Amino acid sequence: MKTIIIEDEKVAAEALQTLIGEIDTTIQVAAVLQTIDESVEWFDTMPPPDLAFMDIHLADGSAFKIFEQTTVACPVIFITAYDEFALKAFEVNSIDYILKPVCAKELQRAINKFRNFKGTFDIDSKLLSGIKKPATCKSCFLIPFKDKLIPLSASDIATVFIDGKTLKIMTFDEKAYFIDSTLDEWMLQLDPSQFYRANRQYIISRQAIKDISIWFGGKLSVNLCVSTPEKVIVSKARVGHFKNWMSGLYNSSVSNFQ
Repeated sequence: MKTIIIEDEKVAAEALQTLIGEIDTTIQVAAVLQTIDESVEWFDTMPPPDLAFMDIHLADGSAFKIFEQTTVACPVIFITAYDEFALKAFEVNSIDYILKPVCAKELQRAINKFRNFKGTFDIDSKLLSGIKKPATCKSCFLIPFKDKLIPLSASDIATVFIDGKTLKIMTFDEKAYFIDSTLDEWMLQLDPSQFYRANRQYIISRQAIKDISIWFGGKLSVNLCVSTPEKVIVSKARVGHFKNWMSGLYNSSVSNFQ
């Protein structure tokens, strides 16, 4: 049986891995992931594990964001120091919720629970993997501007980004439109073969990319043909996913953030 551990504290991850090995030698830990970015990329590119152990508070935010950005086609045992997220945990793939520090008895109980319900989750995972999200890509948008609605072709959009607390669309001729929406909502409407969610602030058009610079810490800086208030940085965890997208190997079934 293969599992993954999503935990941003190295010591805690190592202790959990050791405890899992002591409880059940048939469980193989396929990966230890520390961030939302790493986890999303892993679920985007790797076959789903049989089970995931997941901390809720990660270095780059709440683990629940993982479920918003990709398909997690496996049951999850949440392990956290906080008990206020128990109800939210069971809104996703949770089969158990263990409070830190983890003891062998609680972990054994959770693993036994997983094994008892494994058949049900196997069926659910197959159904999940076969579901394709409906095509919602648009070729044209109506953008509110003063007292009018301006038709805007998707092919005219160079980037969509967060400017302060407002979402801003920048066209190739550097016209700017401020809109009342979110990046998540826009990414669902744009063609994922032509637009990429580079990070939490930017969606970029393939046609707007002028060149790419190697950045600090294994990151990439994407230079656009239009001006932006800050550099568009792709995290180290997303570099492989971004390169695949640039090569045309995008995954159209998931939102390609973040």
